[in-house]
Amino acid sequence: MDQGKPKYRRILLKLSGEALMGEQGYGICPETLTKIAAEVKQIHDRKVQIAIVVGGGNIFRGFAASVKGMNRANADYMGMLATVINSMALLDALQASGIPARVMSAIEMRVVAEPYTRNRAMHHLEDGRIVIFGAGTGNPYFTTDTAAALRAIEVDADVIMKATKVDGIYTSDPMTDDNAVKIDTASYMNVIEKQLKVMDTTAISLCMENKMPIMVFNMTEPGNILKAVMGETIGTIVEE
Repeated sequence: MDQGKPKYRRILLKLSGEALMGEQGYGICPETLTKIAAEVKQIHDRKVQIAIVVGGGNIFRGFAASVKGMNRANADYMGMLATVINSMALLDALQASGIPARVMSAIEMRVVAEPYTRNRAMHHLEDGRIVIFGAGTGNPYFTTDTAAALRAIEVDADVIMKATKVDGIYTSDPMTDDNAVKIDTASYMNVIEKQLKVMDTTAISLCMENKMPIMVFNMTEPGNILKAVMGETIGTIVEE
């Protein structure tokens, strides 16, 4: 597998904010960042072009705050800022591993990140830099799942790889239901109609309209992202 040709030339990796917490339950775990950077380096070394969208739930959740009375737009902007903090932390880990990378923000903050433009993002990817997209879409009421779908389509990614703590999509939550059955492949409409927890409906609809496949896999298993990029059958594929 390691000596073969990668199945995908350009990917968008979607990480949740919780993926950066490790076992500490909140915030950012430096050891976890180092492990993620090592996994990403394996595919970067194989000349795969990598874009990353990271959530902010380990720091702040806009929707949860709005439920408790905070103005939804303000809460969402706070969540976007949390994603930029995570993006900067991930940038530091990647650079420490010797990987060239850039953070691009949908909200302009030139001191810490480049303003997002498609042309500039494409230039970075084609020059071998990892691009981390921060601040979601730059608009309230949209999740980082939707941001991942939008950016993947904009940069012509071959696939969205959504990293989770389980090895794919199940008929119900495998953490709480012993009868949950793993699904190897699913259509976009299956995901929407059965309300399978992959991405929000806006993100799934955007992927369906643009025929953008989504791979859901377990990134906590060492080597899985390399296996996925090389074409090994792991996780669940959502496609037409």
